[in-house]
Amino acid sequence: MRSLAIASLVLATVAGTAVARVRNTPPEATPIGKALDCVPLRNIRSTRVYGDSTIDFDMGGGKIYRNTLPNSCPRLGFEERFLYKTSLSQLCSVDIITVLSSPDLSQGPSCGLGKFQPIKLASAK
Repeated sequence: MRSLAIASLVLATVAGTAVARVRNTPPEATPIGKALDCVPLRNIRSTRVYGDSTIDFDMGGGKIYRNTLPNSCPRLGFEERFLYKTSLSQLCSVDIITVLSSPDLSQGPSCGLGKFQPIKLASAK
């Protein structure tokens, strides 16, 4: 009985690791066009975080911009949520994001953004 419990724990750990690895791996994409320094805030519909250094910004209408942070941002991939503050109507590569930590959404590490690369996601097979 004890070996069954250990085997279940090992399988659960392996399965959890596989799910985290998939969740933290950005989907394949092809760059299209030149990377931009800024994107208009009003066009951002949603974001998807992949690991501690990649964020896809869905701009609506099929446009997606991938932002690869110049440095890893601790806990970003785990928390998958962040905030930004800007006085402009755009989010730019010089702006800073701050990870929001559970359970009370306290502020965690702050990290710089990279350029916004327009991409086309690979087709699902």
